[in-house]
Amino acid sequence: MLVEMRNSRENLHMSPTPTANRYGSAVVELPSETDIRVTRAFDAAAESVFAALTTPELVKRWWGSEKMSWKVCDIDLRAGGTWRFVVRYRLLKIAFHGAYTEVDAPRRLVQTEAIEGAPEAATGLTTIELDEADGVTTMTVLSQYRSREIRDRMIGQGNNDGLQTSYNRLEDVLRAG
Repeated sequence: MLVEMRNSRENLHMSPTPTANRYGSAVVELPSETDIRVTRAFDAAAESVFAALTTPELVKRWWGSEKMSWKVCDIDLRAGGTWRFVVRYRLLKIAFHGAYTEVDAPRRLVQTEAIEGAPEAATGLTTIELDEADGVTTMTVLSQYRSREIRDRMIGQGNNDGLQTSYNRLEDVLRAG
């Protein structure tokens, strides 16, 4: 099932020529009752994309929206290491955390993730895979949740718009080098 079809999968072609921009081109799919899969291409090497996903100084430049202010961006990038992000959005302090279960730079990253204060049952497992061809890296993010209700809650919280915004900002970070 396709959640949003702003741009078709054809817009994620693997081109050796950099695209003007891929804004809004993340494709969100529901491959099962408990999973969300997002696919997005970037005109950058896998090493650059991986670094932007795992380096605190870079994460703070793209993750979330420009309306958020960062309080904490901790990343202990190793299997068994943890991560924690805390941002302020308007009057809200929002915190996320998890642990890395697999780190295979620059191809694969597996991590748990939870929103602090949410029931532990809402914890998800996210696998990020990076596949590079001709200078274009396709990132596939598979988030797995314990129930359809939790998955649907994640979708219903407006995460798709936030996801598109974050990935647009990630594209800008990668272009800036």
